[in-house]
Amino acid sequence: MRLGLKMLLIAGLTLVILVPLMMIRGVIAERQQYRHQAVQDVVANYGGRQVFAGPVLVVPYTETVAEDVEQPDGTLRRVTRRSSSQWTFFPQTLAVDGDLQPDTRRRGLHQVRVYQWNGTATAHFDVRIPADDATTRRVVGRPWLSYGIADVGGLRGSPKLLVDGSQVPVEQGLGHADAPGVHARLAAVAAGDRLRLDTRMELRLRGTETFAITPLGDANDLHLRSRWPHPKFEGKSPQHDVDAAGFRAHWQIAAVATNAQRLYLQGASLRHSSANTAAHPSAEAAARIAQVPGSPGLDVVSVSLIDPVNPYLQAERATKYGLLFVALTFVGFFMFELVRQLPVHPIQYLLVGAAIAIFFLLLLALSEHIAFGWSYLAAAVACIGLIGFYLSAVLRSVSRGAGFAAMLATLYAVLYGLLLSEDNALVLGAGLLFAILAAVMVVTRKVDWYRQTAASPKPRA
Repeated sequence: MRLGLKMLLIAGLTLVILVPLMMIRGVIAERQQYRHQAVQDVVANYGGRQVFAGPVLVVPYTETVAEDVEQPDGTLRRVTRRSSSQWTFFPQTLAVDGDLQPDTRRRGLHQVRVYQWNGTATAHFDVRIPADDATTRRVVGRPWLSYGIADVGGLRGSPKLLVDGSQVPVEQGLGHADAPGVHARLAAVAAGDRLRLDTRMELRLRGTETFAITPLGDANDLHLRSRWPHPKFEGKSPQHDVDAAGFRAHWQIAAVATNAQRLYLQGASLRHSSANTAAHPSAEAAARIAQVPGSPGLDVVSVSLIDPVNPYLQAERATKYGLLFVALTFVGFFMFELVRQLPVHPIQYLLVGAAIAIFFLLLLALSEHIAFGWSYLAAAVACIGLIGFYLSAVLRSVSRGAGFAAMLATLYAVLYGLLLSEDNALVLGAGLLFAILAAVMVVTRKVDWYRQTAASPKPRA
């Protein structure tokens, strides 16, 4: 077979191997969707991605305004208009503190990270109720304190609310909007009154994977602690310490540094995004806030209890290098044909390429049952052993087969390094390609390509 035709055939076979690789990526996406369904099942029974917002002080009022309205005949007529509305006041200081206690729930093959937040929210209010003026008379109703909670189904027991040291009953809902949360009614006030309150809310809140706090105070002091050693922070970056024993995070945020108050007044949603994709609902986008139609998402700080080695994400990343593996193996075969004058049949190319593709399917299947590192090792040993055994016969030498197996083992080791070192993947990949190109150029530096193109390779033992 002419050299040019053989090169075209090898290129075609390389593209053919793309078909099983794409099918395997489809299987990965399907398994990711199964995991997403497992997460949703846990959310329905345990609690979703939680957002805690509050407190805010809401004061309702009815306003009566008398004004002169010109009539069609040019005379003025005194008209009284009545309307209802409310004032929303944010705390001067807000301090939130608590522990995230991580746990795991299993659904079939899948583990879902959950938590319970044992938290307190302490706030201080000092507000002046607007007084009447010459043309306006207001009737002020009973005010209430409102706390937003993204999924109230995650509450464990009843929250305990103290106002100026006295416990007050907590009721369902925000009290002023169709949104999830709780509220507490306070004593009635009058127009022009000054209202000073010290509040303390204690609650236990369960959720899945991600927890967020909305900094609604003029000055916010937020603390979170957990024994989970792999947090992912979103929003404004906190001061934090992370080690094998867990993490401690601390945010100090002023109202002028966030748009949380403005968005709250606009009716922002407390719903946390589930757009962390089925691929890795652990957290790469898990800390974003979903935006319902016509309603922006609140500005929050959040932490996700991520799994540092997500098998589906790692398997998906690994398949991106599948074509490179096949191409490098085929190049190695071609070099043997060219330098050693040892013909390799296209079917043999195809079988070895299929064995490399099967590696990624084995990796995915095993990683659902055992740790990713061990899955990778088992799949690599199985495929490298099979290819080495097969090539010992194809290349008519055990040493040649072992040499190719050693080359593949090096490639798999480099790929594992790429998967574990995402930040350095580009430089490692570029270095690998350069080393391979250099090796090919060194091996073929004395090849007479004109002569090789004109003649077909002859078998040689």
